Amino acid sequence: MRPLFIALDMATKKEALTFLDGFHDERPAVKVGMELFYASGPVIVEELKARGHTVFLDLKCHDIPKTVERTMQTLANLGVDLVTLHASGGKAMMEAAKEGLETGAPPGTTAPRCVAVTALTSLSEKQMQTELLIERRLEDTVLHFTDMAVRSGLDGVVCSVNEVQRIRGAFGEGVYTVTPGIQLAETNSDDQKRAATPVEARQAGSNAIVVGRAITTSPEPLKTYDTIFKEWTGYSYG
Repeated sequence: MRPLFIALDMATKKEALTFLDGFHDERPAVKVGMELFYASGPVIVEELKARGHTVFLDLKCHDIPKTVERTMQTLANLGVDLVTLHASGGKAMMEAAKEGLETGAPPGTTAPRCVAVTALTSLSEKQMQTELLIERRLEDTVLHFTDMAVRSGLDGVVCSVNEVQRIRGAFGEGVYTVTPGIQLAETNSDDQKRAATPVEARQAGSNAIVVGRAITTSPEPLKTYDTIFKEWTGYSYG
């Protein structure tokens, strides 16, 4: 199963859990980002796991290797399923993260997957070149960061639909690709420069997608989720 993660970009634990109550007995995969985790702490992950959700903890760690290693030990002990870090932190940092996840996972459990953020989907090539002073083309930069992540032992990368096929061509099917910025065809977004639809992500070969406001602000979240799930997988949810 290729997961569809709902981005719980909410300010409180109560808001997030109340939203998920609307899914009744279903347990969709969810993404917890900085806003919710910093507001609620580890307890939000513990409650989501206790309810039976697959949890993608998206904190995008970026620090010196030892700090990231210890952080990943803590996150692995929470029982999350997927974590992120910034590839721009370098190979040593990514290797330390992998070590931390493996040593921090409770005995008898599998360490969480770890994927590297290559370039935020809110970032355009022009911004990358003029603001970050990275002169390469954006897709070439993503491929470079993917190569670093693979050589560091990580499971994959976070990238836009635009880069998935090039990653597949360069590194094969073994690289786990997570694609954020997923929207319905009729949706416009001011903060996503490289957005795509669920169908485009499926056709490109993404392993997992992340959908936020299209679901969480919908008048009928469960119905919208099912629509996106059908487009993503080809069959109904539940």
